[in-house]
Amino acid sequence: MKHDRILIIGAGGQIGAVLSEALREVHGTDNVIASDLRQLDGHSGPTEILDALDASALEAAVKKWRVNQIYHLAAILSATGEKDPMRAWDINMRSLFNVLETSRICNLKKVYFPSSIAVFGREAAHRNTPQYEVLIPETVYGISKVAGENWANYYYRRYGLDVRSMRYPGIIGYQSMPGGGTTDYAVDIYHYAVQQKPYECFLTQDTSLPMLYMPDAIRATLELMEAPANRLSVRTSYNLAGMSFTPAEIAASISKQVPGFRITYKPDFRQAIADSWPASIDDSAARNDWGWKPEFDLDAMTKDMLHHLALKYGLKEVV
Repeated sequence: MKHDRILIIGAGGQIGAVLSEALREVHGTDNVIASDLRQLDGHSGPTEILDALDASALEAAVKKWRVNQIYHLAAILSATGEKDPMRAWDINMRSLFNVLETSRICNLKKVYFPSSIAVFGREAAHRNTPQYEVLIPETVYGISKVAGENWANYYYRRYGLDVRSMRYPGIIGYQSMPGGGTTDYAVDIYHYAVQQKPYECFLTQDTSLPMLYMPDAIRATLELMEAPANRLSVRTSYNLAGMSFTPAEIAASISKQVPGFRITYKPDFRQAIADSWPASIDDSAARNDWGWKPEFDLDAMTKDMLHHLALKYGLKEVV
């Protein structure tokens, strides 16, 4: 069986590092090239220093490694993007254009472009937000993702490029630290809890947001990319959901495993971003088209997160 040759852009990020290894298990270690702006350590397969803003370097890497799939994960996230909107727009969009054009010119088989619940704004239905809902985002990150979704659809319809995408909710994982998103509290809180430290949350206690545990996020990505093209009805980006919870609810879940865990609340500028996002997502299109179904709920995720972080910090098991 001949495996695909895959280039991952942004492999040093929260999702990229985990996805790289998952793809290597499927396609073979040497067939997945992990790239980032700086040298990557700890990878089991080939790596490449690559700036996706450099179109010629990207095309050269595709030809050098004989790539036929690209997973484009590099982006400036929501909270970080608001500190310098023009820079975030430039990086997010110029890198995507380079990926799409290189993929078209080199006749690549598939492209993966992650979108986000940041595409929604206050005009969207707040609960059970449908697949085809008004998209009026309130961050430059969300604006870039809406534009990216439409360009993905354009390249599919105009050039036949098989671009696939999902709107990730907040992604929670123990493998790496968060990278500047509004849902980062749901990762940070576990690091504090496992070290028996109190946590100060930058959102209010009743702010409900859609979340997804990393193993489910990776599995969803692989399932979408392996799904037969004729099963896919969405060529912008699929809604994806796992669970929704508030800071108070995640703190309560942690307290079941870490008695005495304390949380306080000090909302900052990220509160306004969170308030513009849905509290829950309707992902029925993903369920119907390619059989998506999450495996982790809040308590199962909490137990697994605390277990792995205790090992990471060399601490006594807390669960």
